[in-house]
Formats: sequence, C-alpha cells, structure tokens
Amino acid sequence: MDRKEKVDSIVHAEYVLPMDEGLSVVRDGAVAVSDGRIVSVGSFQEIFREYQADKVLGGNGRVVFPGLINTHTHAAMVLFRGLADDLPLKEWLERHIWPAEAKWLGPEFISDAIELACLEMLKAGITVFHDMYFFGDITGITVKRMGMRAVLGVGILDFPTMVAETSDQYFEKAEAFIRDWKGDDLIRPSIAPHALYTCGPDTLKRAKELAEAYDIPIHIHLSETQWEIGEIQSRYAKRPVHHLEAIGFLSERVLAAHCVWLEDEEIDILARRRVNVSHCIESNLKLASGIAPVTKMLKAGIRVTFGTDGAASNNDLNVLSEMSTAAKLHKAVSNDPTALDTKTAMLMATRWGAEALGLGGIAGSIEKGNSADLVVANLVRPHLMPLYDIYSHIVYSMRASDVETVMVGGKVVVEDGVFRNGDEAAILDKARKWGEKIKNQ
Repeated sequence: MDRKEKVDSIVHAEYVLPMDEGLSVVRDGAVAVSDGRIVSVGSFQEIFREYQADKVLGGNGRVVFPGLINTHTHAAMVLFRGLADDLPLKEWLERHIWPAEAKWLGPEFISDAIELACLEMLKAGITVFHDMYFFGDITGITVKRMGMRAVLGVGILDFPTMVAETSDQYFEKAEAFIRDWKGDDLIRPSIAPHALYTCGPDTLKRAKELAEAYDIPIHIHLSETQWEIGEIQSRYAKRPVHHLEAIGFLSERVLAAHCVWLEDEEIDILARRRVNVSHCIESNLKLASGIAPVTKMLKAGIRVTFGTDGAASNNDLNVLSEMSTAAKLHKAVSNDPTALDTKTAMLMATRWGAEALGLGGIAGSIEKGNSADLVVANLVRPHLMPLYDIYSHIVYSMRASDVETVMVGGKVVVEDGVFRNGDEAAILDKARKWGEKIKNQ
C-alpha cells in the first residue's frame, strides 16, 4: 500500500469553486494545504487517496471558494459607521467626516478600528482588502496580528492633515512605509493619491513615479460624482479620465475606485491603458453618487472588481452583499437580465480582485501553489435550499453569517464562525466605547 503524503490540513466540501480559468466546479471536492499553500485540488476520493492530515475542515453541505477581495475601502472609518447618513458626498465629507477625523484619528483609534474592520471582513469571508488611509504602520501591524492580508495605500493629499503638513512630508512618509513593508508576507504597500480634486497634476505625477520606482499599485478615487466632473473640467478644461491621460498617469498598476461618471471615450481610454476599476455599488447608491457603467466597462475589457468603500458610507464591509446588489441592479439599469451574470460577479470578487492588486498567483483562486486563502460556507440554511446552481446561491442568496471557516495563508482565522486570532468580545467592547466617546464629544 502506497504511503500517503502528509499535509497540514484538508478542506472538504460538497462543492469546491477554484475560480480557475475554466470556472470549474468540483463536486464532492477537497483541497490539500501544506506550509500555507495549496498542494492539490480535486475530488474528495482523489485527495484522501493521496494525502493525509491531522486537521480536516468543512464537510458535506459546504462550499469552498477563494477568500473574497475587497479592492477599495477605508477600513479605520468603521468607527464612524452611522455617524452621518443621508447626505451628499461633499457635505458628508466636509461637514462631518473630515472634522471627525481631525478630532479623533490617532494610534489608538486606528488600532482599535482596524481590529473591528478585520473582524467584520474575515467573518464575511474577505481575506484581502485594499485600503486608502493614514497611519499605515499601525494598520499593518494590526492587520498582521488579526491574520489577514492587505494592500495598504498611503494617503496623499495637497493640503495639511493630522499626518503631514506639506506634499513633501506625505511623500517622505509614503516612501518610508513602502521601504519598510515591501516584501512582507501579508502586507503590501500601494500609493494612494486621494483624488483629482485633492491632488494636483504634479502630485499625481510624483505618485506615479514612486509607484514605478517600487513596482507597487496606485490607488485613487476617480469620477465618483457629477460635482467632481464639473470641478475638474473647470480647473483643467478636461474630464477626469482625459486629464489623467494627458499627464501620463494611467497604466495597469492603477486601481480606480468608483468610476461612476464615465463617457464612452473615457471607458475606451481606461481599457486601452488596462486600468483596474473598483465598483462600490452600495456606497454609490447610499450617497446618490450614481451608478457606474459596469456592463460597458466589462464589454470594453476592463477588469472590474468589488469594493465596499468605508463603513461610514456603506454601512458595512461585505463583498457578498456588493455582489448581490450589483448583479441585480445592473440587470435593471441595462434592461438586460443577462447583464453581470453570477460567474462574472464571482470573478470580480475573487480572481480579478487579486489580479488588480498584483496578487495574481497568490490569492483569488484555489490553484496549486497559491496561498491557501479559503472560505468554507454552510449551505444547510433555509435561504440556501434547494440548490440548483452554486454560483447563483453564493451571489443571490448567501449571507455573511453563512461563512463558517476562513483560512489565510493556511492558518485558520475563523472556525465554526468564531474568530480564533483574538478576543472578539474585547474588540466589540472597544468599538462600543469609541462610539460613546464620539457621540458625546
């Protein structure tokens, strides 16, 4: 009898969705994991014939899919959830969010907020997020402690904040952060010039040069509101995408969040420059920013992904709900029930998200050699019965509470719905105390 190869763990499920090029579905499947990586994917019989492990996860009535990717958020803003609602973006930012940030942001706030954000995302099956904010070192340390993966964008602005007084200071801090974190196993840096209305052409060009020098992504808000379009046209006599094209900013390393107000010619430019887009449908709906032309972008060949934006404008960090809302809404606005089908939505939430962040071959798919970033969800739920199509159920019916087990880099961080890398009750208690403090300011 042949000796079985020993692996660290085997994840078994009724359905395994590798999110590979062929969008295969493995019935009664399993994934062998060792040293943080995926060793093999196949049928339950194949995997158990070739491998043995002390730890076996999942089981019947389960589905395994790659960890979800949240390509645009401001994670620490989770402590401002519900602080200011039902307002236009400009008023929401200038009268409520920016003053609150100026008053409260600091090391303790960031650490406690990131704990809460990571807890929420991990329990919703998100294993990677792309952030745009401040205090990157504290964020990185906290994310690693929580056992999550993140691409952390260092915020760049043309006006003073609590973290920098001048453009030079922003860039000095950004470059120091990039040097310190580049090569980390869980944290990757990106450069994040906030938007065209907060960063002038010289700042944007400098951000691009820094990204190219260190081979990192660029994270920026783009064409989010009609006000932004008018503002950029008044400053530069060009629409936002044309302005970025004129200054040579656009490339495949750019991930542009929102992209709501695009004309056809701008879509063509983004496609030609291979710019990645983060679609934040729930935030855009809540702020009445508009509805991005996602079906047009997809037809043009743009890699569109999902972002939640910050919990202050969403008000949650849940890619499952983003998928469901987007897949249904774009059918209605295009008057086409075939628009944004379930397999495309899953690709946007997994494989394409990883590729957009430079994590292709690491996250986003369950393939040999990739990091074992896996989600096990329970299908034995009233709202998931009966089951005809697994993609349909995940996109249209699944809830964050259906997520049972989450693995990042082969390490189990959520098991049977319980966070294993820290004291969940203590994290929630700190969040409650911050809420009381901010409310009673």
